[in-house]
Amino acid sequence: MIIAKPNTLRLILGDQLNISHSWYQEQDQSNIFYVLMEIKPESEYVTHHIQKIIGFFLAMRDFQESLKQKKLNVIYYKINDDNNLQDFTANLNHLIHELNVQKFEMQEPDEYRLEQYFKDFTSSLKIEYQTFSTEHFFTERYELKNLFGDKDHYLMESFYRKMRQKHNVLMDKNKPEGDKWNFDHDNRKSLPKNHQASLQLIFDNDFDDVLNDINQADLQYFGNSENFNWPINYMQSKLALDYFCNNHLQTFGLYQDAMSIDDEFISHSKLSFSLNLKILSPQEVINAAIQAYRNNTEISLAQVEGFIRQILGWREFMRSFYWCKMPNFAKTNFFDHSSKLPEFYWTAKTKMNCLRHCIKSSLDNAYAHHIQRLMVTGNYALLLGVDPNQVDNWYLGVYIDAIEWVEITNTRGMSQWADGGGLATKPYISSANYINKMSNYCKNCFYDHKEKLTDNACPFNFLYWAFLIKHQNLLKSNLRMSMMYKLLEKFTEEEKTEILQKANDYRPE
Repeated sequence: MIIAKPNTLRLILGDQLNISHSWYQEQDQSNIFYVLMEIKPESEYVTHHIQKIIGFFLAMRDFQESLKQKKLNVIYYKINDDNNLQDFTANLNHLIHELNVQKFEMQEPDEYRLEQYFKDFTSSLKIEYQTFSTEHFFTERYELKNLFGDKDHYLMESFYRKMRQKHNVLMDKNKPEGDKWNFDHDNRKSLPKNHQASLQLIFDNDFDDVLNDINQADLQYFGNSENFNWPINYMQSKLALDYFCNNHLQTFGLYQDAMSIDDEFISHSKLSFSLNLKILSPQEVINAAIQAYRNNTEISLAQVEGFIRQILGWREFMRSFYWCKMPNFAKTNFFDHSSKLPEFYWTAKTKMNCLRHCIKSSLDNAYAHHIQRLMVTGNYALLLGVDPNQVDNWYLGVYIDAIEWVEITNTRGMSQWADGGGLATKPYISSANYINKMSNYCKNCFYDHKEKLTDNACPFNFLYWAFLIKHQNLLKSNLRMSMMYKLLEKFTEEEKTEILQKANDYRPE
């Protein structure tokens, strides 16, 4: 007598599109059902850029086709399906009943919000359930605590070196290759005057049906869809990885901090969307970069190390930091900031050339690279004293690669310093001088990047010095801020008063 195996239901979230996961390698899957869902709450918990919604839906729909090609049982809820109850719990409970499911399985969510949601869901289940690793990251969730204990501050550089050693990446026995761990000082060049805009790989993905579905569902969004040009599956993501390694890796590190009106992407890989949806694995990305470095004499160690530091160092560090510090981290507001995010963050209508360009690029492409995010839009919001909740919501919504574990750590921790130094050792603030040094934004701007107090003075200048004055009691003891406070000591009291008045009177356009 043959006894049928009980049915199992496996949930796949929109950022769990890892076709190499061990789930899909199992032999007999006749009793296993996979489910993916497009539901309104996940599309509207913040207002997302239209390209972000398109990208997730396209990638999820493509992924279900890949599973079907493996002859797996797949259930897919599109956003407008009549049987879509627009809720994880409602849809799952319906399937458990309809399919006589005896076991529920899922991979670990990478957002605290969803982790809590599914804890509540599974605690109410009357059937067996099990949670699996996503098999994506190099590190465990709480790797930082395992390495450093319950410290208030974790140093990324120490973490990065341990990861290099643990995973034998760019190592020469027990030493770092080239006898240096970090080539960051070689990776801060501005673009040469004769720089030509970088050529980008084009993906011709038809998103008309998805866009129609989004509009029919009346989902709220902002930004432009016309420039959608993101890889949505493994094949396209692998092409993007190879294209980067063959065409842009040789200058990535050198110009990774540079910004230009004439080049949206410069030498950046644009792989973060594929990585954060787990379409590509960080191991594969690092292996490809190292292989390109070994095979191409034009790629220096400084270039490949600068790229790997972003993946093995910063990305893994942020993920573990997130899990070690949540949920309290999401409530931090060290400077007690409460101002409103300016309206031009949704329109790009400002006379400030740097902000206009970075925001327009974000609205057009759902993308800006890390220095544009940190030292332009983030820097301005911090100097202006914007409520970190509003900053978080904008960054989480506007960028196609923004998932909370990587967004909130970079935004609230790095750019807004809302945790008071738990993640970064100092606030990342600057006057217009840094932006002028690293970009051509200040050229032909309405404001003068050299002026502090004139009518056409760049707001970055008087807001920067006003910030230092206002928060002197909180920041003066910070060793990394000591040089700036020594410069501030040379200001007369009249100059300080004038700066504070200028900043107080200032109203964003």
